[in-house]
Amino acid sequence: MDAGEVGAAALTVVNALLLTMADGVEPFRGWLTVDADGTISGIGPGDPPAAPSTGEAGAAPAAGTALDVGGAIVAPGFISAHSHLFMSGLRGLGVGETLYGWLAENMAVLTGAGVEDLYWFTLHGGLDFARNGITSAFNFAQSRVIWKYDPQVGSASLGKVHPVDFLTRQVDAGADAGIRVMSAIRLDDEAFPERQVLDTFAQVADYIEANVPPLLNLGAAIFGAVQWAATSRTAAVEAALMRRHGVINQAHFVETAEALEQQRAKFSWYDEAGILGPRFLFGHFVHPTDEMVSRAAVAGAGMVWQPTSNGRLGSGIADIPRLRAAGIRIGVGLDDQSCTDISDPFQNMRIGIYTLRALHSDAKVLMPREMLRMHTLGSAEVLGVADRLGSLEVGKHADFLVVDPREPDTGPIWDIYATYAFACGLRNLKQVYVGGKPVYDAAEPPSELTVAATTELHARVAHAARAAGVTPGPFAF
Repeated sequence: MDAGEVGAAALTVVNALLLTMADGVEPFRGWLTVDADGTISGIGPGDPPAAPSTGEAGAAPAAGTALDVGGAIVAPGFISAHSHLFMSGLRGLGVGETLYGWLAENMAVLTGAGVEDLYWFTLHGGLDFARNGITSAFNFAQSRVIWKYDPQVGSASLGKVHPVDFLTRQVDAGADAGIRVMSAIRLDDEAFPERQVLDTFAQVADYIEANVPPLLNLGAAIFGAVQWAATSRTAAVEAALMRRHGVINQAHFVETAEALEQQRAKFSWYDEAGILGPRFLFGHFVHPTDEMVSRAAVAGAGMVWQPTSNGRLGSGIADIPRLRAAGIRIGVGLDDQSCTDISDPFQNMRIGIYTLRALHSDAKVLMPREMLRMHTLGSAEVLGVADRLGSLEVGKHADFLVVDPREPDTGPIWDIYATYAFACGLRNLKQVYVGGKPVYDAAEPPSELTVAATTELHARVAHAARAAGVTPGPFAF
């Protein structure tokens, strides 16, 4: 561990119980320092070599002062490697529906939404992530086309079409929320000529590069859409974009047990297009065949697991031990806020661990540290950003949480990872930092931006629903 230039630090965190999630590093009581550019400059046990004057425990630090966390846990911010931030205002739809019925109810409301509505929907989702300890997200932007998918025939029909700023305003919202975002764009090749599809992706990618603050920008990615496509041409177009831009492609695949053979048959489209590899991720991958698992593992593809969403929608249980044994890299996501309901990474960890233990009748099949790693460093690895994110190490971004298991008290700490993953929750989350700057403090009132996002979301969701001919619930406010 490197003590760094402690005296030059913009922020020094002291009196912390550090879960760094760095491989091979055990938890310890100590400190970390953050440079003015928001990167970790030093970390170590005990007291820092030259700590600046310390303020009150829990107080937000001024530049060059220390943050005394009073013995609380400091751990990396959670990374949601699979998210749909714009759906934050649609919780409570499709409560008894599996994937396709639930999706139809959500899309019905979105039919009435416009460009600025999507900005506020996404901003609300991003701020919700920040206050719940999720500091980075792979975000599937809502397509500029509102598609109507028919699972019986395995293809989608064209609905409402929006201009390109329907996408770029969602990019703006992610940046304004203050979290790091990788923006995934659906190519919509079944709606537009191929030349236009390629140009639109390049236009949005250039917009991201020019308008998102560099330290928050995790880049553009492809929103893989073969599961919804009518022909293999979609895989070919996605392959062309991956080669041209060198980007990640994450595709929802065999997520639900509905029309399963139809979904599985489309696996070969990706394989034949030459897409499978380290830059390709399967989102969900709940119902793969043995052949699919073997081929994905050999190709080096990754997978992103959404345990809460899979349970909420009755999609099934992804057999993570099976996939890990095959050598597939695993990340974890919170998915849509409308199918996780609470964007709670602690709950997400528990649901994941408990369902797998029940499935295998084995309490050792997934341990707390393994689950926490998948939701932090593992997610950074599958997204290709582990050099910057996912663990508390010198040179990485200072994205961290202050979690106090004593407030409310969870009892003695027998196993620190068990306390963190099993016993702690949002009630114990005290502060969230992105790049060494606070984005949430449980002791502070909501920011003006949060209040504005809440007001705008409620009004705009209700307006969009009415415009689409959907009656908002009787208790909507």
